[in-house]
Amino acid sequence: MSRSAPRLRGGHHLRLLEGSRELFPALIEAMDGARHEVRLETYIFDFTGAGASVAEALARAAERGVKVCLTVDGLGTGVLPALWRSRFGQAGVAWRVYSPVSAMALLLPTRWRRLHRKLCVIDGELAFCGGINILDDFHDPTHGVLAAPRFDFAVRITGPLVAEAEQTVALLWRRLQAVRELRQHHLHKAVQRLLAPITLPAPAGQSLAGGHLARAALVLRDNLRSRKRIERAYLRAIGAARREIIIANAYFVPGFKLRRALVLAAERGVRVQLLLQGRYEYFMQYHASRPIYGALLGAGVEIFEYAPSFLHAKVAVIDGHWATVGSSNLDPLSLLLAREANVVVDDAGFATELRDRLLGAMQLAGPAVDPATYARRPLRQRGMEYLAMLVMRLALLVTRNRY
Repeated sequence: MSRSAPRLRGGHHLRLLEGSRELFPALIEAMDGARHEVRLETYIFDFTGAGASVAEALARAAERGVKVCLTVDGLGTGVLPALWRSRFGQAGVAWRVYSPVSAMALLLPTRWRRLHRKLCVIDGELAFCGGINILDDFHDPTHGVLAAPRFDFAVRITGPLVAEAEQTVALLWRRLQAVRELRQHHLHKAVQRLLAPITLPAPAGQSLAGGHLARAALVLRDNLRSRKRIERAYLRAIGAARREIIIANAYFVPGFKLRRALVLAAERGVRVQLLLQGRYEYFMQYHASRPIYGALLGAGVEIFEYAPSFLHAKVAVIDGHWATVGSSNLDPLSLLLAREANVVVDDAGFATELRDRLLGAMQLAGPAVDPATYARRPLRQRGMEYLAMLVMRLALLVTRNRY
């Protein structure tokens, strides 16, 4: 397991995309222009509203002979609707479900490991990475129609790291294919598939007008060799910060090292601003983050709770040049169990654009959390917070993870 910093390489054109309203048109344009291959991984694929337009783009690509490989998570997406299973089957879209679940399966801690990353690679020439599921900005599977768009980001990328993203999604696809063959008792085929080299289309060196030319790296988290890479990338950047740290994170329950790094940064004079979830979505993630506020507020960290809609972003900007956009929350589920993917960028232009959007969201969020008001929060609220934290700690104990 390497402890080195992510190797940032130059030559990347990056375009920041906010929400499905910016990501989906870019995805569809890329899929409609694909010549050889489309590979898409997502935690949630919801076919409501704008999500159906992405599904149709996949089907159109397959119908004209493009190889289309779709991987969805068994918990986030589950079984595809019958209508779309038929549509994909007729079009030739190949799809797999990562770690299918049932009520009994979820009792096994090993089945809590999810495919949470959101990656798409087109023809080995361009990639998309971020936190945005295939899910309409104004629709929530649990809460229904949203009055304002979900707040989230992705990045459209050309350059050297596209090849790494292609290898990443192709390798998982091959493993899922091998598992399928094993279940069908085709042992020889499964072994051959796992040992065979991965063949990928040769990139044509596509250029991208607009966006930023930048140094960037793809930082992955899995349960094998890359268990701590995303967390370490954050720790290094926070430890090196001299002026400003801005983090927007949907489910913010950082471990001791990350909390301490933020406190130390604030104590040495760095302005630390956190944009966190202000609307109730899930019991554990919503309430377990609140007990952490005290130490951060005491050190001078500014906390803003975003409530116009659901905050789903997992991004950060540090000192106006370092930035990350990806799928990883700063909580145990992301940092200890899930497959995640973040893009780390060192580029002032890209960082400034992301920073401006985060500052705009903070204005929508309203005043920062007042330490005195936080200290006077009702006893019932405190009880919910510590119950959520207890549930999270028990879950960690079951998985035998330290956090």
